[in-house]
Amino acid sequence: MYHRIVCLTEEPTEILYRLEEDRRIVGISGFTVRPPRARREKPKVSAFTSAKIDRILELRPDLVFGFSDIQADIAAELIRHGVEVHIFNHRSVAEILRTVKVIAGMVGCPEKGERLARELQEGLDRIRSRAAELPRRPRVYFEEWYDPLISGIRWVSELIELAGGDDCFPELRAGSLAKERIVADPDEVVRRAPDVIIGSWCGRKFRPERVVERDGWSRIPAVAGGHLHEIKSALILQPGPAALTDGVGELHRIISGWVLAQTDGK
Repeated sequence: MYHRIVCLTEEPTEILYRLEEDRRIVGISGFTVRPPRARREKPKVSAFTSAKIDRILELRPDLVFGFSDIQADIAAELIRHGVEVHIFNHRSVAEILRTVKVIAGMVGCPEKGERLARELQEGLDRIRSRAAELPRRPRVYFEEWYDPLISGIRWVSELIELAGGDDCFPELRAGSLAKERIVADPDEVVRRAPDVIIGSWCGRKFRPERVVERDGWSRIPAVAGGHLHEIKSALILQPGPAALTDGVGELHRIISGWVLAQTDGK
């Protein structure tokens, strides 16, 4: 059983809090915002690509949770110090739900994990049902970064479709690394003519005025119609419960708003 856990990213922290197993957490990422009280209660020991190794070792963790190859160097250093590390690499909605159950199993409460995963799935099912009632599906361009242009990762693309839209770059979502989801030619966005543009610039404020000023983008229906929106990256770009609750809720709100605007315009 693991009793002293360090979470190098937000999602395992949020999961452990929702499982009511937060007493096990002894250190968190400085980027953690969910739940808000975690920032008050737990010491911050890492960023995303760096960590305070000495501080983590002082906390005597018996398990460290991390995410993706980007944290491989942190994991390797901790392993060399004899720390047990589990790096998740989930990229899809199904894999997020699986991660909830894996974390619950690792801390000895598999029933809680099953219950939380079921609750999250039921919420997704409700949004999918509401989305199915929409009379139209907008084309959605989700921009994760602006220089270069990077489109949405797999779970974001899946949530766009679940919420009632069609991702403009579905062929890129399989790329687990950001460099694999670069839209090399900005004119390709123009050609694909999204009805809605959603920006989530990895912790930076989305600037729709910068999007509007791009060469040729005034011809895009989303730009011409003023349908440019931001979803905070903490809600949608963390592969944890937030994306499956508040994140997808924001996607559905934006998409439903576009549909309503088209209906009112008739």
